Amino acid sequence: MRPKHLAIELSKLSPHPQHAVELEQYATEGDLAAFFVLAIDQLDSISGKDIVDLGAGNGILGIGCGILGAENVTLIEGDSMVCEIAQQNCSVIMQKYSPKLTTVNCMIGVDEVPENLSCDIVIMNPPWGFQSNKADRPLLEYGFNLQPSSLYVIHSANATHLEQLGKANGYDCEIVFESNFRLPPKYMHQSRKMGETEVRCWRFHKPGDAKITTIDD
Repeated sequence: MRPKHLAIELSKLSPHPQHAVELEQYATEGDLAAFFVLAIDQLDSISGKDIVDLGAGNGILGIGCGILGAENVTLIEGDSMVCEIAQQNCSVIMQKYSPKLTTVNCMIGVDEVPENLSCDIVIMNPPWGFQSNKADRPLLEYGFNLQPSSLYVIHSANATHLEQLGKANGYDCEIVFESNFRLPPKYMHQSRKMGETEVRCWRFHKPGDAKITTIDD
């Protein structure tokens, strides 16, 4: 599927309400979501894989993987209202593309998490810790504990702890791309204008499985 067509399809999903500032609910827009999942597909081939989407929101990232041919996608979201929206979006997409999409309402770090999930790739856009320090840790640690072949994270470009956390869990990392991420006005300290922040996509992988060639290589 072409990036433009995937972006349009993902943009049609019922949107994330972003109603809980304390949970740092960032809605990933269709263009960025499409770019993200297509980058994963290029590096790790999504077709036939089992994907786990942590902090899935309205499901846009996991659903994108489903459209591209993932065998199974499990979307885990802690906010019950948002999880219902993800379920609705999954129902629509499953009728159109027939992927197997499963939603789970679970607040990682608070609730008992699903165990023994079949998982090739973990994806996430976790809270970045603007409202609560280390808010991303439960999702990242659970993702590593699933022992995927690769784990993809969209995070603030200013984040400096990800590489160290990955190494502590036996993973090396590489930067897949950098982009801009739009933030709603209510997250911009009383500003009435839509803000932007720089983000990076990290790919965590087992040692020896780097996929991105650098100049030094």
